[in-house]
Amino acid sequence: MTDDHGPPPVRAGRVGTLGLRLALAFISVALAAVALLAGLTAGFAARDVSALATQQRVQLTNAIAVAAAAAWDRHDSWATAALSPVLDLAAKTGADVQIRDTSGRVVRSSPGYAAQTGQLYQASLTAHGERAGEAYVRFTGSGLGGADHALEIDLLRAIAGAAGLAALMALLTGLAAARRITRPVEQIIAVTRAVGRGQRTARVGPLGAPDELRELAAAFDQMADTMARQEQLRRDLVADVAHELRTPIAVLQAGHEALLDEVTEPTPEHLTSLRDEVLRLARMVSDLQTLAAADAAALHLSRRPCDLAEIAGAATDSLTSQFEAAGITVTRQLAAAEVLGDPRWLHQVITNLLTNALKFTPPGGRVSVQAGPHAVEAVLTVTDTGPGIPADELPRIFDRFWRSPQAAQTSGSGIGLAVAAELARAHGGQLSARSQPGQGTEMTLVLPLVSAASQALLPTST
Repeated sequence: MTDDHGPPPVRAGRVGTLGLRLALAFISVALAAVALLAGLTAGFAARDVSALATQQRVQLTNAIAVAAAAAWDRHDSWATAALSPVLDLAAKTGADVQIRDTSGRVVRSSPGYAAQTGQLYQASLTAHGERAGEAYVRFTGSGLGGADHALEIDLLRAIAGAAGLAALMALLTGLAAARRITRPVEQIIAVTRAVGRGQRTARVGPLGAPDELRELAAAFDQMADTMARQEQLRRDLVADVAHELRTPIAVLQAGHEALLDEVTEPTPEHLTSLRDEVLRLARMVSDLQTLAAADAAALHLSRRPCDLAEIAGAATDSLTSQFEAAGITVTRQLAAAEVLGDPRWLHQVITNLLTNALKFTPPGGRVSVQAGPHAVEAVLTVTDTGPGIPADELPRIFDRFWRSPQAAQTSGSGIGLAVAAELARAHGGQLSARSQPGQGTEMTLVLPLVSAASQALLPTST
């Protein structure tokens, strides 16, 4: 006994292994991107800051050289040149300066110049268009000398903060995205397990998920519906076969017991009745064998170019006497249409269609058989003037062992059209039906025409 109350609820708060792996994957990618961006930003920023600082130091060195040259120009001598303002200006900007004359003798130097080991900047002192000496500048860790370092540290701190914030956002986004993907996957898994435990009515239903997962859920539900329908058909088959077998077996058992008990005499009429029941059982077995053969037809077709109209004519000829006995007129309109198929199984398809029309067309009715090419396809139609098929039953007429309630009094097992549809698909074609209650039914078989390419590549069997 199975529980058909649907699948167990999925725990929404649990992050499974798949969700954790997806979240870690998202976070790893995000962190790699953030690290790369932060590294590139820090590198470019440091380079730009260093270039800017170098440019400022060169300009300040030139400014100190101009000021020192102006001090020399006012006295035309280094001995009386007022260089203290120049040194004070350099000290305020974080630089130590040394002034030398044209012979390289040190004229004036900042107190801490000798102790500095930083990069040395040099500029010529020019007065009246002549070289008056050289100015050498080293920058300390204060003023302009330390501004670039402080700026670099601030930039790195800002980049590190932004990277940390981005990593946090990546973590939250990765967890949310992983949860959005894994939650419907977990739901599909739960429903799959429920169906595996026998809960035939379990379905995924609508999902708030990406398109691919929604398509997966819809495909699973469709598969589950097909399985449920096939299971119902199987149950119906068992019930129908049991019902169909019960009557002839009961008749045979009662008849034979009556003969054995000498209650009745073995008259020709009695023996004929028993023989009819045996034939009825044989027909049922034959129908089941035909269905099994149709299932394997796609693997055992011996295809070759054949004329669909010729096969239709032969199938119609084989049933002519039955149509005449039933008082049904058969008309034909057949034009050559060469297809690639197995003539034996195509004959079976057309015979099934004609037999179905014969079964449901009343005496005095008419059955029309038409075949011929249409564009790149061969089309065969069998039209009858029977009672037609209700719209709600039309989609089920190709189901195995399904029989319309109005056909309850008609002999048959309900597999003729199912076999025909299976064989049509095995030939790469399609069988469809169109009907209106009270206006008859039209069955249409469509098969691809033989082309020169298909003949050149024609296999001996498939």
